[in-house]
Amino acid sequence: MHTTTALIHSIPVDPLTGAVSVPIYQTSTFVQEAPGVNKGYDYSRTNNPTRATLESLAAGLEQGSTGIAFASGLAAIDAIAKLLQTGDEIVAVDDIYGGAYRLFTQVYEKFGIKINFTDTSNPEHVFNAITPKTKLIWLETPTNPTLKISDIAAIAKIAKAFNCLLCVDNTFATPALQQPLSLGADIVVHSATKYLGGHSDLIAGIVVTKDPELGARIKYLQNACGAILGPFDSWLVIRGIETLHLRIKQHCTTALEIAQFLQTHPAVDRVYYPGLPSHPNHAVAKKQSSGFGGIVSFTLKNDTEAAAVALVSSTGLFKLAESLGGIKSLISHPANMTHKSIPAEKRRAAGVSDSLVRLSIGLEDASDLISDLKQALDQPYTRTTNNHSIQQVSTTAN
Repeated sequence: MHTTTALIHSIPVDPLTGAVSVPIYQTSTFVQEAPGVNKGYDYSRTNNPTRATLESLAAGLEQGSTGIAFASGLAAIDAIAKLLQTGDEIVAVDDIYGGAYRLFTQVYEKFGIKINFTDTSNPEHVFNAITPKTKLIWLETPTNPTLKISDIAAIAKIAKAFNCLLCVDNTFATPALQQPLSLGADIVVHSATKYLGGHSDLIAGIVVTKDPELGARIKYLQNACGAILGPFDSWLVIRGIETLHLRIKQHCTTALEIAQFLQTHPAVDRVYYPGLPSHPNHAVAKKQSSGFGGIVSFTLKNDTEAAAVALVSSTGLFKLAESLGGIKSLISHPANMTHKSIPAEKRRAAGVSDSLVRLSIGLEDASDLISDLKQALDQPYTRTTNNHSIQQVSTTAN
């Protein structure tokens, strides 16, 4: 059976009514037959039938044993970090999501957990960054926003050799394209706000583990700390997952067209997209993924913040907004938005320059999106003359 068919038919029909849509159990508590005797549910923080359906569905998508749904992607990351204790260390990708950077450095470092950032696109760098105290290796692949690719299988072997857990943030690729657990990872995390939900109408996080015992530990933390996903948002993620494979296919197709267009535009300096043969880890991406995703980033030859801010404020179809993975195309300036919490010198060292622009490709027609980008790129602020940038006053994003 094909994956798409299996996915659709893994979503259960309600046995009580025959409803083809999973019921939303909008309840806080459940009547018990006797003290401690119930139908598997007693309180919705601990478990809820709608959330349980989502968690089972997510585990199946990632070929894992246990799914755990959280109130946000950061809540999911926080639960994984809580597996560690004082004195432990994390080896993390240098081009890390700004929220994860803030959580690790501003929250967990003060509890005595050290973070070692490295360029994980080279497995040798990961090997060299590990110390006897390393307990967790943290990958994003592709990364946000420079779309670096890490070899999951190679790094999984390193993790096993040093008895470290390997967690892969699979938000950008999604299980429709890449399944890290089958490549040797121990944990997968998602901001389900993005492609799993797919409609920019919810905030959610998902963790999936390969090992049931590890899953039980994170499930315990979900209940003990309380950052659970509510039943209505659980239903929204289920609804989004139903069309995941179709949406991802179109996102990938259009993203490649846009990346190829950007390569030809004289105002563009560098294009970041794993589907381009020019990408330094194109072969690895092709090996471990069945597609290259819907995110495209690029820098301008006028390598200034002012030029990038003016550009992202000049598109029509591409809406200036945080987040990604929805049906409408979005544009952002990471230095001022998603990665503003990372110190400028660290951000630039990881490849997030002041002129870098990130696109989340939606489901609009590719030719319309290209026309919108072209008119924005053709403006004077993208050009340089005699190595001096043309200055232009522009608004900044909130």
